[in-house]
Formats: sequence, C-alpha cells, structure tokens
Amino acid sequence: MGLEYDGREFAGWAKQSHARTVQGDLESMLGHLTFGHIDLTCAGRTDAGVHARGQVSHFDVTPERYARMQSGREPVTAARINRAISDDIRVTSLEIAPEGFDARFSALWRRYSYRVCDNPLGPTPLARQVSLPWYRVLDLDRMNEAALPLLGQQDFTAFCKPRERATNIRELQILRWDRSPEGDAIMTIQADAFCHSMVRHLVGAMLPVGDRRREVSWVGEILASRRKNAAVASMAPHPLVLEEVGYPADEELQARQDLTRARRSLGEESAEGSPDGSGD
Repeated sequence: MGLEYDGREFAGWAKQSHARTVQGDLESMLGHLTFGHIDLTCAGRTDAGVHARGQVSHFDVTPERYARMQSGREPVTAARINRAISDDIRVTSLEIAPEGFDARFSALWRRYSYRVCDNPLGPTPLARQVSLPWYRVLDLDRMNEAALPLLGQQDFTAFCKPRERATNIRELQILRWDRSPEGDAIMTIQADAFCHSMVRHLVGAMLPVGDRRREVSWVGEILASRRKNAAVASMAPHPLVLEEVGYPADEELQARQDLTRARRSLGEESAEGSPDGSGD
C-alpha cells in the first residue's frame, strides 16, 4: 500500500493509545473494511508533524479474507479506502505484494526532503506549513561542501537522540542542497536507514554553515567527535517529507529481508529509519 499524508495533526506514524497517529487511523478503518483486525508495517516510522509522499506499508490477510474483501458490493480498493479515511491521508496504490516483500525489512533506502525558506521576507502564507523560515540567506555551495564528510557509512551518534541497545551507524548515500523554482533551499537526503532525529539534527548543523556563522569544517568535526553538541538544534518537523522508499527486484526481496533481519539480530536498531521516528 502506497501512502501520502499531511503529518501536522498526527503524533507520528506509530500507534499510540492516547494520541491520533497515521497507523492508528489506518488500522481502525482497514479493520472495518476488511472484516477483522489489521496490523500495518511501514517502511519508515515518521515522527510527529512529519509528512509523506512516498510511504509504503503492508498488511497480511488470509486468502479467504481477501476473497471476501473483493466479493462484496464494493471491493476494497485504494479509492474505496480514500472515501472512508480522513482527508489528510491518501492511499496512492493497493496491490498484492510479491513473494518475499516486507515494507520495512525489504527496503534498500529511504529518501527525504527538508525545505528551508531563507527569503528575508519569510515564507508565503501558503508555504509556511511546509517550510522552515530562516531569515539569513544561505550559501548552498558551503552547505554541500560541509556535507561531503557525512557521505558513506558513518557513526552518526553526534546527530541522533540516544536509544538503548541501538547502533547509530548508517550509510548516507545522498545529501545535497538545491534551490527550488520558488527559491527555497531544499535538502535531499537518502540512506539505508536513519537514526532517531538524525535528519533534523543534520539540518540544524548545516544551516549555521550556510549563513556563515560556522566554518565549513564544523559539521565534519561534530561527526568525528561522536558526541552531541549543544549548539546543534533539532529543527522543526513540518518541513520534513518522506519522499520515496527503494526496493530491490522482486526476486531479491526475500534475500534483502533476511539480510536486514540478520543485522538487527546482531544488535542494530531497526533499519527502517525515518529521519525522526523510525529514525526521523
């Protein structure tokens, strides 16, 4: 199941007993439509306020239950779900998964974006819900240079919230800043997984480099220290969007799932990473 959602009114993806969440809303509604309890697994557990354009989830049903879902007056389709769910969640696709597929453990990478408006006038009224106002003009060349030491397999302890029995080693595949057609600074970041709060801390480290309050080398020095720096803030969640999740070819899905599960058994934190709730 492919998903988009506006995260502003949710306390994140993961189901909670006393707060509205994406998983909670979907499981409740899907349980009604599919005649029984549903357990959803997602590719990246986004944090409170984080959005998604390319979230992926799966759920299991028996062949008999699936046949019942399709044989009623109105079969369960993406369009049917969207008429039943709230307007801030949209199902973009719904199909039978190939053998060996797991939305979380079969994933190769997750890609996010983060939008910053560095126009001294501030963001437009319509854009303010999805962009961070930054009233100093940013030099993206400096920020892209500062990003270079972060690429590859690194220990991101300095940019993560600590979690017991969790490794902070991740493979950062892409980190770059570009200008949008509207002139905003957009960070694209892709990794095999993300630590908790990693993306928002990285943004907090790179913005002072872009506005020239810190040297280009500062971000790499923080990474190498493997210690939290009080000068690095975790930035707001509302400009953060899960854009896409990558999977291998169908015949490689089970092997990827087995590999990811084996790594977890050796003590790694879950590899789904959202930059702020699965990681992020």
